[in-house]
Parts: sequence; C-alpha cells; structure tokens
Amino acid sequence: MLYFYQLNMETKNEKDFDAVKFMREQRKSLSDKLSKMTKSEIVEYFRSRQLKYRIKPSA
Repeated sequence: MLYFYQLNMETKNEKDFDAVKFMREQRKSLSDKLSKMTKSEIVEYFRSRQLKYRIKPSA
C-alpha cells in the first residue's frame, strides 16, 4: 500500500489554473480595497457591484 501511495505522489500533473492561488489573490485584493473604506462606502461598493454584475435569467 505504501508503494502505491509513493507512486501516486511522484506522478503529479502540472496545473493550468491554480484555484487556491487565485482565490487567495482575490481575497487579498478585496481586503486591501475594503480596508481603506468606511462602512457606508463598503455597502455602496457591494450594491453597485450587485447591480453591475447581476446574472439575469433569460426567458
């Protein structure tokens, strides 16, 4: 069993997209933006983004 585990550890594929890295970058970016805003500015920021990036269902 240990041999099978070691074999799998050696045959990793390179990723085209690293989701964890991307999420950490996005979180840091958003945190940097929000840390410089007041509470009312944060609320307005999310309201404007909600209206701008809303997914509208097609009929």
